[in-house]
Amino acid sequence: MATGADVRDILELGGPESENVGTINKKDIINSDKKKSKKSSETLTFKRPEGMHREVYALLYSDKKDAPPLLPSDTTQGYRTVKAKLGSKKVRPWKWMPFTNPARKDGAMFYHWRRAAEEGKDYPFARFNKTVQVPVYSEQEYQMYLHDDAWTKAETDHLFDLSRHFDLRFVVIHDRYDHQQFKKRSVEDLKERYYHICAKLANIRAAPGSDLKIPVFDAGHERRRKEQLERLYNRTPEQVAEEEYLIQELRKIEARKKEREKRTQDLQKLITAADTTTEQRRAERKAPKKKLPQKKETEKPAVPETAGIKFPDFKSAGVTLRSQRMKLPSSVGQKKIKALEQMLMELGVDLNPMPTEEIVQMFNELRSDLVLLYELKQAFANCEYELQMLRHRYEALAKAGSTGPSAEGGSHTDGHSGPCSDEGKSDIKDQIIDVVGAPLTPNSRKRRESASSSSSVKKVKKP
Repeated sequence: MATGADVRDILELGGPESENVGTINKKDIINSDKKKSKKSSETLTFKRPEGMHREVYALLYSDKKDAPPLLPSDTTQGYRTVKAKLGSKKVRPWKWMPFTNPARKDGAMFYHWRRAAEEGKDYPFARFNKTVQVPVYSEQEYQMYLHDDAWTKAETDHLFDLSRHFDLRFVVIHDRYDHQQFKKRSVEDLKERYYHICAKLANIRAAPGSDLKIPVFDAGHERRRKEQLERLYNRTPEQVAEEEYLIQELRKIEARKKEREKRTQDLQKLITAADTTTEQRRAERKAPKKKLPQKKETEKPAVPETAGIKFPDFKSAGVTLRSQRMKLPSSVGQKKIKALEQMLMELGVDLNPMPTEEIVQMFNELRSDLVLLYELKQAFANCEYELQMLRHRYEALAKAGSTGPSAEGGSHTDGHSGPCSDEGKSDIKDQIIDVVGAPLTPNSRKRRESASSSSSVKKVKKP
């Protein structure tokens, strides 16, 4: 007879650790499914290691304990092999049959596999055989319209036969041309004669009022093109290097020219801004002194943005401090700010004055004028430096031109003067090519100071 332990073992209930081993309760029998699920869930769960991300752990482990896929797969069909979907119709029979290609004129017979239903049909790839339609002329048309003293009828017929045979591949036609029987012709001569006859025949046979597309061949242009190509191909390495050098120098000259034009435009903007500010101050002095701050703001003439400082307008709602209007905008660089502070200290002006309405307006105008003055001084120094550099280059070129013949005469006495003269010629060449002037660099101030010091030394040595 079965005991309570046997029943518990069959129903997978609690083991001997339970209190009532021999007795079975109603709860044990009713809640047996829940206990099974808890037990199964405990056996299937694995703890994720510390430090491992959830996405990585999901790739390594799943509820079904399947290995992660190595290749993308179709989730609808899973890993099952897809069966071939074969129809219920009968297979169409194929047959080994002969065929001829209509594009061939020799009547050659070939064999291939083909469906039995397509027996007797034309070869399907024969439609890709495209031939050029070479015009045919009669004896009367040739004598009336196509006669040329430089070409005989037999030579013209030979040209058209080759054109028809080789599908207007004029390089092959020129190679197969009978130069022994006829005059030696170039490819351009053959093309010119062929297209000239085609244009004549098209004009003769065209219906009145029809729009013609007559082929035109410019033999002279083709000859010049090939001549230039031969010259380009026959260049020496020295000529190629010289051409590359000249192209690089041309690009440098164009870049310097654009930079010079840009600097000229910036300088013109500064001059215009200075003139506008001066005229505005004169107009304010001549006008009657009335306190109309709003009208003054609206009546101010347009000043370029690059001139001076453009202070922001605080027109937003809310409370603002008047000292905020004295704050320099972020568009002013640190270099200008330091120069502005130095100029204010030289003038004895406080860097942070009492921000009354009148003081704020006049202090901002003063700083804007000082920045404009600083920019004008910089532009003036750059122009002076460029002018002095061009003057030195002109003097060097003048000296090189005056000492040229004497250097050639002295080369007979001094054996080391040959390489020096070559180096001098290269220097002169560089100076002649660099006609626009070198662009300014960040160290231009040091070069200007050295140039000014050298000029002062020259002035001292003159007496």
